[in-house]
Order: sequence, then structure tokens, then C-alpha cells
Amino acid sequence: MNGTCFKTNLRSALTSRGLTVRELSVITGIAKGTLDCYLGARASMPPADIAAKIAAALGVTVEYLVSGHEAQAREGERRENAVGAIFRLLVELDERDVETVLAVTKVLRTQAGHNTIH
Repeated sequence: MNGTCFKTNLRSALTSRGLTVRELSVITGIAKGTLDCYLGARASMPPADIAAKIAAALGVTVEYLVSGHEAQAREGERRENAVGAIFRLLVELDERDVETVLAVTKVLRTQAGHNTIH
């Protein structure tokens, strides 16, 4: 496996999702320093189980991270991964911030033409 390719594809997936390395660390439970090793100048490769955890959190396949050739995960899988990521981030917020996120979600849902959340 090519660490440089993994590094480039990981960086691309992070950027396309608007995530920081710290946020990915929180979502995956992988230490930020470990993730930095995969993105650093030495571009080390993670073990398969870690690569799978990163891929799942980003809504891509391990094959995409390693080769860049496979299209990103199917829409349903991406949505599930995104919802899971949102939930994991929400549990870290204080009650006031959770209420703010709920209010914003209600507005977005209304704008999309759906019923509001009760």
C-alpha cells in the first residue's frame, strides 16, 4: 500500500466533508496524533482495522482511501455515516448548544418542506 496515496485521499475526504483531524479523532476514537502520522510528511499507513474505522467515519471505502479509484460509498451509507458522526458530536455539546442545533434543524426541515420536529 502506498502511504502517500492514502495521505492524499484521506486529506481529500476530510476536506470534502469539512472535517478537521480533531473532529475525525472524536468521531473515530483514534488519537489525533495517530491520525497526524497518516497525514504527515512520512505518510505512514494505518493497519486495516484502523483504515476501516476511518473510512466508515468519512463515508468512503478503504479501497478509496488506499487507491483513490473507487467512488465514495453509496448515498445511503454516506447518510448513515453522517448521521452517526453528527450524533457522536452532539453528545459532546452542552444543553444550550443542543437546543440551538435542534432549532436550526427545525428551520432546515421546514425550509425543505417537511413537517417540523416535535
